[in-house]
Amino acid sequence: MKAVSNWRAWLAFAHDVAAAALAWGSIYWLRVSLDADLPYRGEMLASLAMILPLQAAIFLIFGLYRGLWRFASLVDLKRIVLAATLGAVLIPLVLVMLRLDTMVPRSVLVLYPLVLIFLMAGSRFAYRIWKEHRLYSPLAALGEPVLIVGAGDAGARLTKELERSRQWRVVGLLDDDAAKHGRRLRDVAVLGPIADLGAWADRFGVRKAIIALPSTHHAVRRRVAELCAAAGIEALTVPSYEDLISGRSMLSSIRNVELDDLLGRDPVVLDNDGLAEWLGNRVVMVTGAGGSIGSELCRQIARFRPARLVLFDISEAALYEIVTVLADVFPLLPVASVVGDAKHDALVDEVIARERPQVIFHAAAYKHVPLMEEGNAWQAVRNNAWGTWVLARAAVAARVEKFVLVSTDKAVNPTSVMGASKRMAEIVCQSLAGGPTQFVIVRFGNVFGSAGSVIPRFREQIARGGPVTVTHPEIRRYFMSISEATQLLLQAGLQGRSGEILVLDMGEPVRIVDLARDLIRLSGADPAKIDVVFTGLRPGEKLYEEPLASDEATQPTRHPKLHVAAARAASEDAVRQMVAWCERDRPADQAEVRARLASWIPEYAPPAGAPVAPLPTGAADAAPRAAVPLRAPRRH
Repeated sequence: MKAVSNWRAWLAFAHDVAAAALAWGSIYWLRVSLDADLPYRGEMLASLAMILPLQAAIFLIFGLYRGLWRFASLVDLKRIVLAATLGAVLIPLVLVMLRLDTMVPRSVLVLYPLVLIFLMAGSRFAYRIWKEHRLYSPLAALGEPVLIVGAGDAGARLTKELERSRQWRVVGLLDDDAAKHGRRLRDVAVLGPIADLGAWADRFGVRKAIIALPSTHHAVRRRVAELCAAAGIEALTVPSYEDLISGRSMLSSIRNVELDDLLGRDPVVLDNDGLAEWLGNRVVMVTGAGGSIGSELCRQIARFRPARLVLFDISEAALYEIVTVLADVFPLLPVASVVGDAKHDALVDEVIARERPQVIFHAAAYKHVPLMEEGNAWQAVRNNAWGTWVLARAAVAARVEKFVLVSTDKAVNPTSVMGASKRMAEIVCQSLAGGPTQFVIVRFGNVFGSAGSVIPRFREQIARGGPVTVTHPEIRRYFMSISEATQLLLQAGLQGRSGEILVLDMGEPVRIVDLARDLIRLSGADPAKIDVVFTGLRPGEKLYEEPLASDEATQPTRHPKLHVAAARAASEDAVRQMVAWCERDRPADQAEVRARLASWIPEYAPPAGAPVAPLPTGAADAAPRAAVPLRAPRRH
């Protein structure tokens, strides 16, 4: 029993006891036409003296005074119903046990709990309605007028949540369902179709519209955003369907419309039971854990409650950020954070031996094509290819169950050093696939909002007033959201078999110039005042990325967005040569790097005009023919 602790709770308690007395007395009066001269009055008072202490004790037992009336909810109603029902059951038992010389009419026993529920619940909800009207109605009148696009479940819930907002005042909803027109949600009218947005905005003086269509097709959201742009209205939106179901965002977390809202795709269907069985209560390690893909991967994995999550990243700041986020969102999750370089073989060996991960996701990589193409080619190969080998061989030695390599669409018939270095990382994993560790390789394209992507640069250029620079009017890329990419990465890791290269269905390629123009409109800038300037393709860039999932190059899997690539078989000789070459102390220049990559990767084609050094006779076979050891040879 919880003690009544303050004067408001005492007052509520007194109210409920009085309600119990009123309910009992009023039903007696209705039943027997109570009169001062009739004996029923004495019987009623005698029975009331017995039932009030009992009912009061039941009220306290059910904790009716732990909350505030202004926040009365269905939970409170449930407690009231249970308390009244229990009282109705115990009262006749108590009267019989005490052998009172009273005759309580059966109708009183039946009607008493109903009247008591009405009095107690009615008082609470009436008080809440009065309190909210007094508190929020003046504020709502001062809020900025806003239209909500979408009168479905999300629109109805958002309208309810914004009733208390000091910032917004919902003046109407728009929906293409004609059956909803003229109806009211939370006392707000559904005004008409979405196409009339501009007219209603003018009528109510609206400068912002909130798109409450989290699960609808992206083409509908694009149409609404275009209507907003045409009417000079700022488009806002609620979180995406994926963010809502994963718990990362609440419906009321209104934000600006982003590019992936307009170019989004259908929600990913995951084998959650399979992922929970695979990752739950396992030690999982993520390299590059502070990066765009790595950090989102950590958040997704944390949902499945691993026994421990090992975060490995060379950037102290990035690692600290994801550790802090996980501590806030998943406070009970055991986390081990390691600042280190995946190329540091002694450290990698020590971390894997100490933490004993059962699953490793290798997301650490250099990925910026032009930066790696000129001046950093040697580091690209050492980090992306040799770093993968160091980590993979340590995983084999520790008998890690599964190793998932995060690869890229640029590894498909690569023309850049970065793409070729990632293809070499794939070859490393393919060459080790026959051992105790399963190696699964996952390729996908660009993701919105990742570090180093074109979108943040476009935003900075727009904020400065332009111009926005695009390399070529016809350059196209495949895009997906970080959330979708990481979810599919997990699904691929679950169902992939050792040695397979799984590719994600990225949909249709998008022209970068269209992205730039969409972003200009979404930023609220005048497209006529911000120029788009074409600067020419950069070193190593392709005009078109090759399709990842095509009927000719891939085979379908049981998941509609995952395919298995028909990749060239791995060359163990190439892996041995790469390892011996990367172990040397002297860095190689760009021409030698391209020559080595071309000798190891038949499908690699350096850009025309790029310097490629001729290899000395027998250089391709200079590495020893002995089998690659289970541990990476350490440099002294």
